[in-house]
Amino acid sequence: MLVHQLLYQGTAESIAFHGNENITYKQLQNEVIQYRNFFHHAGIQSGDKIGLFSRNSVEFVYSYMAVVSLGAIVVPLNFQLTIREIAFIVQDANMKHLITTAKMELEVSQLIIEDIKTTLYSGKCQQAPALPDNYSPNSPCVIIYTSGTTGTPKGAVLTHHNLVSNAEAFRSILPLLPSDNVLCVLPMYHAFAWTCAVLNALLCGASITILDGFSPKETISAIKDYHVTVIYGVPPIYNVLSRMGEIEDMSGMKYLVSGGASLPEKVARQFFEKHGIAILEGYGLSEASPVVAVNPPLKPKYCSIGKALPGIEVRILDARGSDLPPGSVGELTVSGPNVMAGYFNLPEESSRALKNGWLHTGDLAYMDTEGYIYIVDRLKDMIIANGENIYPREIEELLYAYPGIIDAAVIGVPDKLRGQAAQAYLVLEAGHILDKKSIREYLQNNLAAYKIPRDFLQVDALPKNQTGKILKRVLRNDSK
Repeated sequence: MLVHQLLYQGTAESIAFHGNENITYKQLQNEVIQYRNFFHHAGIQSGDKIGLFSRNSVEFVYSYMAVVSLGAIVVPLNFQLTIREIAFIVQDANMKHLITTAKMELEVSQLIIEDIKTTLYSGKCQQAPALPDNYSPNSPCVIIYTSGTTGTPKGAVLTHHNLVSNAEAFRSILPLLPSDNVLCVLPMYHAFAWTCAVLNALLCGASITILDGFSPKETISAIKDYHVTVIYGVPPIYNVLSRMGEIEDMSGMKYLVSGGASLPEKVARQFFEKHGIAILEGYGLSEASPVVAVNPPLKPKYCSIGKALPGIEVRILDARGSDLPPGSVGELTVSGPNVMAGYFNLPEESSRALKNGWLHTGDLAYMDTEGYIYIVDRLKDMIIANGENIYPREIEELLYAYPGIIDAAVIGVPDKLRGQAAQAYLVLEAGHILDKKSIREYLQNNLAAYKIPRDFLQVDALPKNQTGKILKRVLRNDSK
């Protein structure tokens, strides 16, 4: 199956999108055909790289599906990027056209969404030819540029088969019914929202409620007004919903899935204690379309990302590439039909990431005897003090449990005696005062001495990307 064929899984008169005006599956299919004709008229051909710059909207879905139905390749863009950052991707991807909500100072042909909408039914665009019957599902569908938390963004090339197989595997663990309504509040340019909130919903013939961003009141209103049953969110969203959402707001929920960043145990437990619903933590990365693992709804485990999806294999490897037994920490590697074809025009980077058919995630993890996976930390975030390994997440989980701390990040900083030492950045609730001595004593009762941060710094907020992942690279740069 090709990605755009997912549009035909729902019954014609069923609602595909909820909003001020509901859109049926038949209307969705017709709109994509009109967009497809327009894009073909504009010169978009199979194999072209086409940028897509838009906040969450039905027009994002129409444009994406129309482009890939022509055999072209979508390059979704983070709408928070600066012109300089967008210009890099335009050039790196060899972009032919950019579909955008507003014209930008870029040297690329631009198709403005509002202009497209006024032209669709003008009769100027003839019907675009169908893709050949032998068009391969292994053809590139999208190039997703990584968030750049480690430096220059790289474009992960995902095929139609990568995306569809991931949606199918995800469905087998968290099946939806046509009566389900999925909230898409995370940005569609991100693989988590696109595969889980859009593709998986379409595959199941369910409906989608689109919000163009997260605001607590608007989100809670949408949940109530449109009878949302499934949410895909990031930890900060669940933290807010735990504090602001009423019990009746969440009473109709079927699944609450968290990804994008590690879900603190404190947030998960507080949510369950208030609403009686378990947040199912999962794990993925753009290079894996993105979902690798998720907690099964009948038996979730705190602090675990769950089990690998069906058809996906995971291994925990040591530095020599040997498999480690349950409970031992090593690098998480992934193999399966969801794993990317490679990084666009970066053969050496692709070879480093894909070794012998296994995607090396750069994440340190261990597996228990039941197959549940636990992310310990990023390999690059591990701190080595006097030859001892320190995993920041272990310290962060304890800090989250300390009264008054609402956000925490631990990084490694140079230390003349030990090589590296831990340093903690803390965000406190209003009215709380940083008491370094008390926090240090608390940690000393729970951690070995070498793991105790050298210093504790209070900040107003931690730098994060759009999915709520803390940008430790920024903290490291600021600490120099």
